[in-house]
Amino acid sequence: MATVTIVDSIMGSGKTTWAKEYMNRHQKNKRFIYVSPYLEEIQNNILKDCPFLNEPDTQIGKGSKLKHFKELIVSGSSIITTHALFRMIDDEVLELLRDAGYTLILDEVANVIEQVREITQEDIRTLKDANLISVEDRKVNWMDNGYKGVYENTYINIKYQAQQGNIFLHNDTMLFWTFPAKVFDLFENSFILTYLFDGQIQRYYYDLFKIETVYKSVEKIGPSYALVTYNAELEGRERFKSLIRIYEGAFNTNYVENEKVRGNELSSAWLRKANSETMGRLKKNLYSYFKSKGKSDDNLWTAKLSVRHKLQGKGYTKAFIPWTTRATNDYQETHNLAFAYNLYMNPFEKKFFEEAGVKVDEDILALSHLLQWMWRSAIRKDIPEPINIYIPSLRMRTLLKQWLNNEEIKFLYKATGY
Repeated sequence: MATVTIVDSIMGSGKTTWAKEYMNRHQKNKRFIYVSPYLEEIQNNILKDCPFLNEPDTQIGKGSKLKHFKELIVSGSSIITTHALFRMIDDEVLELLRDAGYTLILDEVANVIEQVREITQEDIRTLKDANLISVEDRKVNWMDNGYKGVYENTYINIKYQAQQGNIFLHNDTMLFWTFPAKVFDLFENSFILTYLFDGQIQRYYYDLFKIETVYKSVEKIGPSYALVTYNAELEGRERFKSLIRIYEGAFNTNYVENEKVRGNELSSAWLRKANSETMGRLKKNLYSYFKSKGKSDDNLWTAKLSVRHKLQGKGYTKAFIPWTTRATNDYQETHNLAFAYNLYMNPFEKKFFEEAGVKVDEDILALSHLLQWMWRSAIRKDIPEPINIYIPSLRMRTLLKQWLNNEEIKFLYKATGY
């Protein structure tokens, strides 16, 4: 397997600027595929500074961006595209990339694993009983190449994906699709621009498929940005301590019986069991917090989508954005934030990796998502502006404080220091 360079550098350190400078500097002697989470980021940022990149076009591809993407590879053009299109890579793209000499720059981690929810446990039993599939080391092998039927068309075409080696069986009850790991062997160089990669699903995916990585940071040297030896202690977190004002007060405990918080509050399991009185108290807390801060257009908040309607209220309802939001400047004028979710890894995904001997770190994963979400606000500006944030979860609040203090990121459920 090839070695992937992880450009693991704090938000605002210049990762995207480095990538643009690197592509401009080598546009005549290298071929690039730059992958961005959002179309808006492509059109309003990257293409403005790197106009030589070609974006797949539906019209040129006669209704298919993927078709035009393939044509651009054939012509040896440098390409810019979205995560959504990159995820659609098929065996034809893999063959075209082989020995084509491309460099991959992946802006933020990709969606590399996903439960195939449309295939039930009963479907799996049917597939086995009909000898359509066999399973070896959890990998699903398709046995009947002449098969024509529903499993060619359901969701992601189980037959095709299994033939490509992308389908895995977990616990005899569910299937997982994984992004084809062999893709990363087809590039001369691969870079991933991110932060706290050790808490990302893609890190565990790389461990699963034994893909080697090397970590680098970004540093401004003179007028330009360069990759330097990775050192988390030199990333300058301390400059944000005075800019991130974490709410401390009754709203952190008054929604729990006897105000005795344990750390599991606001997790998915806790939210499922929370009664209307508890959710009402949290809603009142959010309302009072935002009311004390000022104008509604200065607010930003998030929660688990399934409880959003229970927590939204006057003055902040429209200020909701999903906690998965990344790579956008649309909210950088907001200063008053609330993060009402205690984030853990999907338990099925966690078991999927752990059963393969891959160790996961849910605390760093949670912190990574919290920071990425916070950096949609005014703190992401070139000259960062102070923000206020209400985090009712003891665990999430503790992880943020540990990060700001350059401490080990680890939540202990009996901890009371924060």
